[in-house]
Amino acid sequence: MPDTPTPAEDWVAILGGGPAGLMAAETIAAAGHRAVVFERMPSVGRKFLMAGRGGLNLTHSEPLPSFLRRYGSAEQRLSPSIEAFPPAALTAWCEGLGQPTFTGSSGRVFPQAMKASPLLRAWLERLRGLGVEIRTRHAWQGFTADGGLRFITPAGEVVHAPRAVVLALGGASWPRLGSDGAWTQALPGLAITPFQPSNCGFRIAWSTVFRARFAGTPLKRIALAFEGQVVRGEAMISAEGIEGGAVYALSAALREAITARGEAVAQLDLRPDMPAGEVARRLAEPRRGQSLANVLRKALTLPPVAIGLLQEALHGGAAPEKLPALVKALPLRLQSSLGLERAISSAGGLALVELDERLMLWARPGVFVAGEMLDWEAPTGGYLLQACFATGRRAGEGAAAWMADHRGEPGTP
Repeated sequence: MPDTPTPAEDWVAILGGGPAGLMAAETIAAAGHRAVVFERMPSVGRKFLMAGRGGLNLTHSEPLPSFLRRYGSAEQRLSPSIEAFPPAALTAWCEGLGQPTFTGSSGRVFPQAMKASPLLRAWLERLRGLGVEIRTRHAWQGFTADGGLRFITPAGEVVHAPRAVVLALGGASWPRLGSDGAWTQALPGLAITPFQPSNCGFRIAWSTVFRARFAGTPLKRIALAFEGQVVRGEAMISAEGIEGGAVYALSAALREAITARGEAVAQLDLRPDMPAGEVARRLAEPRRGQSLANVLRKALTLPPVAIGLLQEALHGGAAPEKLPALVKALPLRLQSSLGLERAISSAGGLALVELDERLMLWARPGVFVAGEMLDWEAPTGGYLLQACFATGRRAGEGAAAWMADHRGEPGTP
């Protein structure tokens, strides 16, 4: 039998041990309130650690107005949280944990350690010093009729009755790391946009020969264009299609086009630093018996994977005389996204209109929401973590203020 809930006690439950939840817990504890983090996985910060495997991109150094525009339709509602805890504040927070940072040539900000584990260890030590409790293997099942929190634990079902709650249960990408979007069932009656992959790869019907030869091969120093947007960077050929930074930056527009039209055709520039006229001039020179692959390699210094892409297009029916144009705008026919289980982040979630300016649910006073649970998306480059940290802090401030205003009152959130 579950424990019987007691009248609301003077502590705050934070559901979710990712960046948003841990930042909310730190903020609440620093304000002098008891904070308890509940995490359904055996340890906290699993997706955070995964994000740091290739270098932990904390935030970005670009001016705040252009930074905020990266959040698209969610800019207006996210701006108060990020303006109150901007990139400079996040960088200072990281350095305050003994983790110096640096800004790369792209403007992205990283810890010097280039991974998440040292930062997470230092953060957990700070949280312990503030008295934050962390209880793992607690899977939230929703609210009881009188507002308590139901959990399934290894010991069975338990119910807790904190005075305030912060929900930071994440989105639906990389579900094996803990965020699977199942919390949507626990919030009936609220506006929730269905989850979709964001910052994701896309399927392309490669030929068997191309797939066998080039799956797992990077495409470096390329540019990808779609509907007027052009992104320079890198990509990766996979057995299913294409992924990587340049693709992720356009994923929202590509996803929406596929939804509307059944496919999206992006243009890949294999030599973005070479003008089209120069490409045409070099390819117009006599071949002197050389194979096409050798011409492309010598004249344009294209790597084998780029040559393979051009041969793929020619074998697919592209006219040989269009080769110079193909080098500068090779069409990539994207059929579908690679799915939430492979996406870096997710679009969709709890509609921001369900929350007040403190990120408290209108329908459940005393319950605050932060992080990827909310319906926003942003490209990689530091924007994802920045919004998670900033909304976690704002929700924590809201919960701390709620505690101060309602200390000793009866009832649960």
